[in-house]
Amino acid sequence: MSEFTATPASDEALTRACSILKDGGLVAFPTETVYGLGADATNSNAVAGIFKAKGRPDYNPLICHVPDLAAAEKLGIFDDKARKYAAAFWPGALTLVVKKQPDCPVASEVSAGLETIAIRVPDHRLAQSLLRMVQRPLAAPSANRSGAVSPTKAEHVIESLGQKVNLVLDGGACEVGLESTVLAVDDSPAVLLRPGGITLSMLRDIDPGIQVAKAEQPKLLKSPGMLESHYAPGLPVRMDIDTPSPDEAWLAFGPDAKTDGVKAINLSPSGNLEEAASNLFSYLREMDRSEFSAIAVAPIPEEGIGRAINDRLKRASAPGSTPLTG
Repeated sequence: MSEFTATPASDEALTRACSILKDGGLVAFPTETVYGLGADATNSNAVAGIFKAKGRPDYNPLICHVPDLAAAEKLGIFDDKARKYAAAFWPGALTLVVKKQPDCPVASEVSAGLETIAIRVPDHRLAQSLLRMVQRPLAAPSANRSGAVSPTKAEHVIESLGQKVNLVLDGGACEVGLESTVLAVDDSPAVLLRPGGITLSMLRDIDPGIQVAKAEQPKLLKSPGMLESHYAPGLPVRMDIDTPSPDEAWLAFGPDAKTDGVKAINLSPSGNLEEAASNLFSYLREMDRSEFSAIAVAPIPEEGIGRAINDRLKRASAPGSTPLTG
């Protein structure tokens, strides 16, 4: 059997991807955040294929990807508040959770039977081309095994899912590197369900009254990315570590990190949080090797996108238990 590989982006590849999606298959494609595992959101059997391929629990909702606000409004109810966020941050790394339209064509499995739906307009040329060509919403969680580190390169998808995907479109490395911010605007006040590339301070420039949700229990999830244990490599992850043990891999941060005598990669030698976010998942994968006892991570400032980095690290460090910290 020939080795399964990603397909470079081209008009021919997009045409093939659309055919697969319309036939109920799975296509992994890049966005500015991470690679998504896409299926026709209006096809229950196709959506079931996502859950099966990822090993994802069916109570964990999926995000629908559409090309613009007009397409989003066919799926969900957008009031003035929701439109304000869409105008400010779409296309971009913001998912809005709104109430479904009465005639919403999306399969109920996408939103785990809830009356709300999570929708995003990606800011990525290839993703936009695919959405406009296929002319239907795509349910697309991250293209990896459920609970594992999200993919930011096409080869990460192959490593994690292999031939469980019908086609992997290779659009290079993802720019943001963390999943989208998720904001619930189905009730008042708006609630931040998952931090991401659109920061809390950016959102509060529009509405200072935004609240922040705590992790929810299964059966109560309104959004992806809210399970306590998520985004985890095979090795244990320890947070807020200035001096790692000799047998640990270390994800350092900033210009003052002392990396002599340890196996280290610096998330951002200049201390740039956006660079650190872009590198996080890729470096976690690189350090996830049997020669190490754990992955230690330097303290990350709890500001801007650093909040999202720390959110992912807390969930990565908590495989069903209390996070390990320094």
